Amino acid sequence: MALALQDGRPTDHLAAGEALRYGAGPVLLPAGKRVAVRPDSIFDLASLTKVYTAILALQQVDKGRIDLDEPVVRHLPGFTGAGKSAVTLAMLLAHTSGLPVGAKVTGYATMAERWRAVLTTPLVPGAVPGRTFRYSSVGLMVVGRLVEKLTGQPLDRALRSGLTLPLGLRHTGFNPTTWLGTADGAELLVATDARSSRGLLRGVVHDDVANRLGGVAGHAGIFSTAEEVAVVGQMLLDGGTYRGQRILAPSTADRMLRNANAGLPAVDPERPVRTSDHGLGVALNQPWFMGRLAAPTTFGHTGFTGTSLLVDPRRRTVLVLLTNRAHPNWSWANPDPVRVAVANTFA
Repeated sequence: MALALQDGRPTDHLAAGEALRYGAGPVLLPAGKRVAVRPDSIFDLASLTKVYTAILALQQVDKGRIDLDEPVVRHLPGFTGAGKSAVTLAMLLAHTSGLPVGAKVTGYATMAERWRAVLTTPLVPGAVPGRTFRYSSVGLMVVGRLVEKLTGQPLDRALRSGLTLPLGLRHTGFNPTTWLGTADGAELLVATDARSSRGLLRGVVHDDVANRLGGVAGHAGIFSTAEEVAVVGQMLLDGGTYRGQRILAPSTADRMLRNANAGLPAVDPERPVRTSDHGLGVALNQPWFMGRLAAPTTFGHTGFTGTSLLVDPRRRTVLVLLTNRAHPNWSWANPDPVRVAVANTFA
């Protein structure tokens, strides 16, 4: 699924392929049981969720409930461990906290224990907060909990009140089977893994940690359509506003989209060519997925399931690419060459 906006107007919207092709096993389904991708198909956004969580956190900065540069532990007393008292919200959003990529939540019987394990995840050995870019899903899990603390709402409700309702997004949210009718789900939901221990995943978050956290977490779990992802990109491109709805203060949106990590080294074993260029919740100037659209002001994010959002302010272009590379098996395809090819085509 590819969707491009130019100055807020759609110029291209292509839906191709199948939303459901395999059953659990995986087993190739007969043609009559497969489901085609539609322009309004709903995808598991995976780590694109981080952009939404960042926006919700920055709204709390606008409300004066937290400062970007104050220690997170002041608001989340459970965020404990050596060196973590220096970690700020800005560091979590820019991935310079020193937290590792993932958290271990298996082996805990209750949700409270799992979240305690997330919040007490230690820093990478030798890490000093603010010194090095290390992509961390744990950091955005913590931001999600922080949003809950500051808003007094579960993250899924905070998303609804802070973002989807003001923007008029009807098909964006966590755990879509709870807000989609049975018939709509069968037509709209795009499947991911078909060979997991959980069986076929369709309308259920692909990320195992997010799943163990009830499908609602700051790093993964949001589902949406290409059109509604593009609305979020357009809102950021337009300085935090969309069709008269102010989502972020102009100065906050500006800081979100500026490089917070100038001069810092980057550590990313999965992508050695990655630089530290990152705003507060969005990647900046990353040719490995932006291709020839990469530039110091170009921002966006990717998701493990094969999703990506790319915004080029020079061209006033928003480009959304949603794929189900994880169906039936995430290891069968690398989405980065496709991301680059699509970006290069638009460049």
